[in-house]
Amino acid sequence: MTQATARHILVDSEAKCEELKKAIEGGQDFAEVAKQHSSCPSGRNGGELGSFGPGQMVPEFDKAVFSSELNTVIGPVKTQFGYHLLEVTSRT
Repeated sequence: MTQATARHILVDSEAKCEELKKAIEGGQDFAEVAKQHSSCPSGRNGGELGSFGPGQMVPEFDKAVFSSELNTVIGPVKTQFGYHLLEVTSRT
């Protein structure tokens, strides 16, 4: 079964998500931005979500994780939890 590891940043607005994406693309560290801004408990760990397979996350998140390029900041991805920036760090 396919597995992925990813990290994410969860915020409550698309505008904030876009702002953080620009900061990361401008050179800020993804993990540090996650620690400072993510409303998800994973933010304390730099946004790390660990390893998971298809169907273990909400559909919008799942689709982005299993179809995006590795090590690229993806988003905003809107789910019922808010707006996510995500980065897939591996997929097998």
